Amino acid sequence: MDSPFRQWQGFLSGAGTRKKYEDYVRSADAKVGAFLEFDAGRGLALGAGSSGGGELAGVPFAVEDSIAVKGFRLTCGSKMLENLISPYTATAVEKLIACGGVAAGKTNLDEFGMGSSTDNSALGKTNNPWDEARVAGGSSGGGAAAVAAGMAAFALGSDTGGSLRQPAAFCGVYGLKPTYGAVSRYGLAAHASSLDALGVCARSVGMTRAVFDIIRGEDEKDQSSRSGEQLPAGGRVIGVPGGDWGLSPAVERAYRKAIDFYKGRGFEIKEISLAMAEYYVPVYYTIAAAEASANLARYTGIHYGHRPEYAENPEELIRKARGEGFGSEVKLRILLGTLVLQPAFKDQYYGKARSLREGIKADFANAFSQVDLILMPVSPTQAFLRGQNGPERFQQKLAKKFTAAANLAGLPALSFPAALEDGLPVGMQLLAPAFGEQRLFDAAGLYEKQFPCPVPPFYGGVL
Repeated sequence: MDSPFRQWQGFLSGAGTRKKYEDYVRSADAKVGAFLEFDAGRGLALGAGSSGGGELAGVPFAVEDSIAVKGFRLTCGSKMLENLISPYTATAVEKLIACGGVAAGKTNLDEFGMGSSTDNSALGKTNNPWDEARVAGGSSGGGAAAVAAGMAAFALGSDTGGSLRQPAAFCGVYGLKPTYGAVSRYGLAAHASSLDALGVCARSVGMTRAVFDIIRGEDEKDQSSRSGEQLPAGGRVIGVPGGDWGLSPAVERAYRKAIDFYKGRGFEIKEISLAMAEYYVPVYYTIAAAEASANLARYTGIHYGHRPEYAENPEELIRKARGEGFGSEVKLRILLGTLVLQPAFKDQYYGKARSLREGIKADFANAFSQVDLILMPVSPTQAFLRGQNGPERFQQKLAKKFTAAANLAGLPALSFPAALEDGLPVGMQLLAPAFGEQRLFDAAGLYEKQFPCPVPPFYGGVL
C-alpha cells in the first residue's frame, strides 16, 4: 500500500522546498493564526538522534500547545503558562519523532482546552481557513486550521468533549478521538483526566489511520493507557439516533446525504434510541468542571507559571497569580467544579453525574449490541461567525451533546468531511465500540472515495 506521507516526502526532498514550505506557513498563518510557535528547524533538531529514516521521514506535523515538546513552549493557550518551556516530550510525539517526523510547531487552543471556538485563547486568535470571519472551532482549532490550510501534514490535539472533532468538522478535515487509553496521555496537560484523549487531525483517512497506528499502545508513564486488541474491521449495520436533534438546514441535508450514501453501499441503516442523550451536556460539564478544578489547583504561581510582581504573603500570591493568569472561562469552570465537589453538594451533583455516566455507558453498550457503528452529526451548525453574529456561549455548550457522549463512554469517534453546504464544510462522525478504530477508518474511507477532503478557496499549500 502506498504511504499516505509519500507526497509530502516527495515535495520536501526537492532543492529549496523546505524553505518554500516554511515561507508558505508564515505567509498563510498571518491570515489564519493557527500557530503560537513555528520553528521547523528546531523540530528537525529534536529528531537529530534518530536514524533520519522511518515512515514519517521529514514530514512536518503540528502539536497542540497543551502537549509537551522539549524546547518548545507549553502554554495551554493561557497567560498562566505563557513563558513555560517544556523540559520533556510527550510519548505520542516521541513515537512520531522516532519514525522521522518533524514537530514543526505548537498550535493555538482555547485556554486549557475549555471552549468551542479557540477564541478563548489568551495568546492569539485563530480564523477558519474557509472564512476568516468564522471560528475554526475548539478547543483544538489551531491544529485543524493548520491541517486544512496545508501548513502541516497532520496535527496532534486533545479531545475532552469534542475538542478535536468539532474543529475538524468546521475546517473540513478528519478528526479522530481514540478509545480512552488507546493513546498515552503522558505529556498532555490535564483538563479532565477521565475524559481527556490525545487524537489526530489529518486531510485523509489513510494518514489518520497511519498516525494512530504509530502513537497507540500502552505506556508505562500513563497508567490509564491500554494495549487493547483492535476489533475486527468492517461492520455493515449503522445505527442512526432517532428524534429531533435541532440541526440547521445545511447540517440536516449533509446528514441525510451521509445516510443515503451508506444505504446505497449496502449498509443496513437502523434507527436506534439513545435514551440518555438529554443528560450528556449536564453530566459532561459537571464531571469536566470537577476534574478541571482539581487539576488546575496546581497552578499557584509558586513553582512555575505566572507570578505577580508583588504579594504580601503566599495566600495573596496565589490569589493574584490565578486572578491574572486565568481567563474568564477557566475561572468559571474552576468555580463550578469547586462547588460540585463541596461536601454539601458532592452527592447531589458530582455523585449523581458519575451515576448517570454509568447509565450513558450502558446505553451505548445496548446500542452496540444491535449495530456495528453509529452515525451522527458533530455539531448542529457549521462554523459560526464570531462576535455578536455567532451563538452565545451557552448555546455553544449545548452543542456538546453531539460529541461529549464519546468521551463520557470512552468510545472512539471519527469526524469526517461529509459535504460542502453554502460554501462551508459540514462534518459527520462515526462512533464504534471500544477499540473499534479500524471500523471507523473503513467506513469513513468508503465515504472519502466519493467526497475527498475539500480544499479551502485560498489554499496555497505545498500539496
